[in-house]
Amino acid sequence: MVYAVVRAGGRQEKVEVGSIVVLDRIQADKDGNIQLSPVLLVDGDTITHDPKALAKVTVTAEVIADLRGPKIVIQKFKNKTGYKKRQGFRADLTRVKITGIK
Repeated sequence: MVYAVVRAGGRQEKVEVGSIVVLDRIQADKDGNIQLSPVLLVDGDTITHDPKALAKVTVTAEVIADLRGPKIVIQKFKNKTGYKKRQGFRADLTRVKITGIK
């Protein structure tokens, strides 16, 4: 079993070939492919976490769609002062399919 842990946005995701992952918005190249940087590689019993060895490893992914996350409502309120504030936020996301770990 081969899988990798990649850095994407401010998080780390465990990916295998064929898995579909939702990441923060990433700009793809003209073919719709992206390269992700691995933090850890597991190939059977071999675990690689050395930065020099991981520099040779490439994790490629194909962009399926750009989408937006659910709306998050941020509310602030202070009692007895008449202060209230409401703000919304929707994250820009990208759905990708992992095509190769080499």
